[in-house]
Amino acid sequence: MSAQHTITLHTRDGGEVSFTADEASDLIAAACSVGLTLPAICRSGSCGACHGHCNSGEYKMASHSSGALSEADATAGGILLCRTHAQSDMHIEIDSDLAHIQAGPAAERTAEIDTIEDMGGEVRRLVLRIVPDESGDLGPTFEPGQYMELATPAGLKRAYSIANAPNWEGLLEFYIRLQPNGQFSDWLRNEAKVGQTLSIVGPEGSFVLKAGSLAPRRFVAGGTGVAPMFSMLRQMAEFGESNPSALYFGVTRQSDLFGLAQLDELKAQLPNLKVVVCVWQPEADWQGFAGSPADAFKQDLAADMAGGLRPEVYLCGPPGLVDATETAAQELGLPHNMIFSERFSV
Repeated sequence: MSAQHTITLHTRDGGEVSFTADEASDLIAAACSVGLTLPAICRSGSCGACHGHCNSGEYKMASHSSGALSEADATAGGILLCRTHAQSDMHIEIDSDLAHIQAGPAAERTAEIDTIEDMGGEVRRLVLRIVPDESGDLGPTFEPGQYMELATPAGLKRAYSIANAPNWEGLLEFYIRLQPNGQFSDWLRNEAKVGQTLSIVGPEGSFVLKAGSLAPRRFVAGGTGVAPMFSMLRQMAEFGESNPSALYFGVTRQSDLFGLAQLDELKAQLPNLKVVVCVWQPEADWQGFAGSPADAFKQDLAADMAGGLRPEVYLCGPPGLVDATETAAQELGLPHNMIFSERFSV
């Protein structure tokens, strides 16, 4: 039998939780075995959602994507909980609040497809309506920035960020890019119908707004990584939050653009919101920003810092975009604890 070690997680809001893990189990699985659900998405070392930093202890790391955890980060003590096997007691800092560590498994519900529509750029807007249980309960509410795991009638599962604000109607909105030969994409493209039911699990994740903050906010998103930003900004609009904010939303080509009507609605609802639409490989007639969202963000952050502003930065998209934005922030002197990120699975 493998030796048992005590794992202590220190959350970003000062909380602490401990559990035991043997050397044969990764830390996500070990926590699950004692009734704890830690923030994680892919559970295979490819997304980075379960990133942490080991302050003390010995461990072994299984194979993982360099996009989820770079060699430099790993050398400095960065770990992925889903790929880490303890070899001694460990103390680990995680980028989650204590409230995002759930006692027991995430809730599983049934939801009905309410809307499927084309948003442009091979992106579909999928709206689900949670089916109430016998008592009329719609399950736990979500925080803007969290995600749900969707399962097709055939059992195919994928996790997607929620794009709408929390509501009492049980509505969940998702922006899903149709990938060539993607199994979930093929189902959504060819088989999904309004009225069909799906199994959903969640909400999960710790990529959420810092509660009660009055700081300026900068949102940097690549492709459908804009979905959780919409959720955050829509709640800000509903709550009348006046934080000066900017959204940097980027795609590779103009033909990839989507959701421009929704962006216009956001700008109308949030007078203090600046929106910069970025195209990395634009055509000659493109009138917007030419380059990546990280490039546009860096230009404005330099002005922010020169003016004494220290904005909160929320990042979601491919690893390259997240890395470039974090590097830009570091070069300009923005403290790391002002940066909150979520990477796409690759």
